Amino acid sequence: MERIEKQMQFILEIDKEKQIKRKTLQSNGKDFEDDAQHAWHMAIMTLLLSEYANEKVDVLKTISMLLIHDLVEIDAGDTYAYDDQGLKTQNERENLAANRIFNLLPEDQAKKVLHLWNEFEERRTPEAKFARVMDNFQPVMLNAATDGRMWVENGVHLEKILKRNEKTHEGSEVLWKYMYEHFIIPNVEKGRIKGVTKII
Repeated sequence: MERIEKQMQFILEIDKEKQIKRKTLQSNGKDFEDDAQHAWHMAIMTLLLSEYANEKVDVLKTISMLLIHDLVEIDAGDTYAYDDQGLKTQNERENLAANRIFNLLPEDQAKKVLHLWNEFEERRTPEAKFARVMDNFQPVMLNAATDGRMWVENGVHLEKILKRNEKTHEGSEVLWKYMYEHFIIPNVEKGRIKGVTKII
């Protein structure tokens, strides 16, 4: 019973992910999404879009990474992609959170989940690279769908978006090109993203 009790403790603890609000609006343009909604959306996107990965990926493993990678924000909070100050302490905050939250599980499962989380962070395997594509693609898609409101409100510059996505092509050339041409360039041209478009 000790094993199942630890599993239940973890399962109940991660319900708190539903309370972590992100700085991305849902497609209705009114409500901010939470971390659990973000994870659900990316999981389904992976089922549908994994055919565009540069390398063949294990879909279940990729989805597993996406479902667990933001659980650390229960303790660490959501760090906005373009918050320079928050990004300085993000790794430290999230590592502490990963150790606490994942170690609620039985030891074997804690090691497995922590390994998946670290694999996502290190971005070396085909699955980690594609999971990172999803993590970057989804909020850009939603920002574009909501007239770039959060880009405008936060004064986001094209250079910062390109910097955040400098390795996105490593997971999927197709999806990076699509994101740039359909979501980013039109919003630069409309003045919602500061900067001048570049040929990539």
